[in-house]
Amino acid sequence: MSLFWRIFALNAVGLLVATALLLGPVTVSTPVLPGEALVVVAGLTGLLAVNVVVLRVGLAPLARLGRAMAEADLLHPGARAAVSGPVEAAELITTYNTMLDRLEAERATSAARALSAQERERQRIARELHDEVGQTLTAVLLQLKRVADRAPGDLRGEVSQAQEATRAGLDEIRRIARRLRPGALDELGLSSALRSLAAEFTTHGLTVRHDLRPGLPPPAEETELVLYRVAQEALTNTARHSGADRAELRLRPVADGVELLVRDNGRGLGPAAEGAGIRGMRERALLIGATLTLTSGADGGTEVRLRTGRYDGPRAEDGDGR
Repeated sequence: MSLFWRIFALNAVGLLVATALLLGPVTVSTPVLPGEALVVVAGLTGLLAVNVVVLRVGLAPLARLGRAMAEADLLHPGARAAVSGPVEAAELITTYNTMLDRLEAERATSAARALSAQERERQRIARELHDEVGQTLTAVLLQLKRVADRAPGDLRGEVSQAQEATRAGLDEIRRIARRLRPGALDELGLSSALRSLAAEFTTHGLTVRHDLRPGLPPPAEETELVLYRVAQEALTNTARHSGADRAELRLRPVADGVELLVRDNGRGLGPAAEGAGIRGMRERALLIGATLTLTSGADGGTEVRLRTGRYDGPRAEDGDGR
């Protein structure tokens, strides 16, 4: 029954009962006697109380819908308001849930296109840095070496400094190119790329241990890239913000998928809102239908877990690397 007909029926019943009583045993005198006034006040109070109950119960689903709408976050998909209450409320909640389904699907599709374009642009820039800028700096190094061989003794020191600066710039260009598009991921697979990533971050007071199960069948290219990028962003956050001196990178099959874990012994999650890096990890997880969770570790620090969907590869024996 709709909320309108519930309230109408309640008030109609109340008025019919009052009319029947007035036409029957209940009378109202002029002036009103105390007993008659008490009966009228009691009847009115009962009618108002029942109206309050009907309205509170009927409008409760709308209040729950309002809270669900305020807490909705497309980066945390799947939460839906329970369909209940009168017809109007149930239809409104159903429409809202349908709209949320459509928004989540459209966001996932648009995010997939955007991130795919981003990866293509990263790959193009990395290739140009390696092929164009890298080759140019290599040619400059060779030219400086020939100059150093013919330079007078008092100029060789300055030429040597120029060589070192050029070599440092070339190393930085190569490092940036690897961060933009790791060659190990394309050539050697995910496990080798993650080992290289752990070695890259094992600097400046941070030690990264890795536990990558051997014999793990390669996932789909898109899943592989998401796993790598989430590990990269998690280790970047650890190195920049956590104050940790130890971190662990783990990849292993689980019951219904494959799980990536990045854990550190830093300060843990603070009260600040999630930044662009974490939001980027959540958007990447949505692309492959994975679940991303960030929690505080049992002994402090932060744990980032990414669990993909169903995984049909064979389970491997324990393996550990350093």
